[in-house]
Amino acid sequence: MRLFLDNDTDVIMDFDYEDIAKDVINEALKQLECPFDVEVNLLLTDNESIRKYNRDNRGIDSPTDVLSFPGLEFVNPGEFTLSGSEADYTDPETGLIMLGDIIISLDRVISQAEEYGHSRLREYAFLIAHSMLHLSGFDHMTEDEAADMERRQEDILKSLNITRD
Repeated sequence: MRLFLDNDTDVIMDFDYEDIAKDVINEALKQLECPFDVEVNLLLTDNESIRKYNRDNRGIDSPTDVLSFPGLEFVNPGEFTLSGSEADYTDPETGLIMLGDIIISLDRVISQAEEYGHSRLREYAFLIAHSMLHLSGFDHMTEDEAADMERRQEDILKSLNITRD
C-alpha cells in the first residue's frame, strides 16, 4: 500500500498523521482481504475547505468530518472484483490500484474527539477506518449496513489497540 498524504493545515497533534493513517489503512486492507497492492490519497484540511468539497461533490453546503471518493466500483461490499481490465484502475506512475481519496477535516477531528470524550488520535483513526470501508464498497444507508460498518470499524481499531479510552 502506498499513501499519498497532503496536509494543508497548520494543525499539529501529538501523533504522526502518516504513521497512524498507514496503520489503519493496512489493517483495513488486511481484514478485508484486499488482493491488490493499492494507493490511497489522504488530504487533511479544515472545515472551510471540506465544506467546499462537500458542496461541489455532494451538493451539501456545510462542513463534514470526512469525505470518501472510491476509485473502484463494487457489486458487493468488500469483494474486490474489478469490472474490466486491471489497467483501467491502475495508476500508470506507480503501477498500483487506485483505491480512492479520503478528505478529513482536522477541525472536526478536534471537536468530535471532545464531543465523544475520546482522544484525537482515536477520532482520526476512526475517520480513516470509516472512509476505508467506503472506499471498499460499504455504506450505512440502512440499519443493517450501519451496524456492519460500525462493527468493522471497531474491529480495525481494536486490532490496533486504538480505543475510546
